[in-house]
Amino acid sequence: MKTFTATPADIEKKWILIDAEGIVLGRLASIVAMRLRGKHKASFTPHMDMGDNVIVINADKIQMTGKKRTDKKYYWHTGHPGGIKNRTAEQILDGAHPERVVTLAVKRMLPGGKLSRQQMTNLRVYAGAEHPHEAQQPETLDLKPLNPKNTRSA
Repeated sequence: MKTFTATPADIEKKWILIDAEGIVLGRLASIVAMRLRGKHKASFTPHMDMGDNVIVINADKIQMTGKKRTDKKYYWHTGHPGGIKNRTAEQILDGAHPERVVTLAVKRMLPGGKLSRQQMTNLRVYAGAEHPHEAQQPETLDLKPLNPKNTRSA
């Protein structure tokens, strides 16, 4: 029996639409990361970009468990001495680009490297309910009934 290895001709990409309203951030990010890598497919090949294109809407209505919304900090460095800065998740979600919280969570669940950077280009995150990808006819993936822990009431 030979091991199957996918080639670019074997790869079939779908478009998946996920509504993030009321979904716990970490659970959403792990499912999206799995879809981006293509690990949900039987023909998964680790060195190929086999994942689907994922659209996440309502990223500003994401939920966090515990006190993460106020206590979780996102750090970055300006490049100058003493230039470390931070913002809480709440500041980012209430700011101009709340979709960055979801994007960072998914990015950090993928392995580092060239392939992961390419797979991240298949992720589109929108703060509101509208998205410009109607022409691709995305399939809706409802995460709420998969596990009762996926949702959290605020």
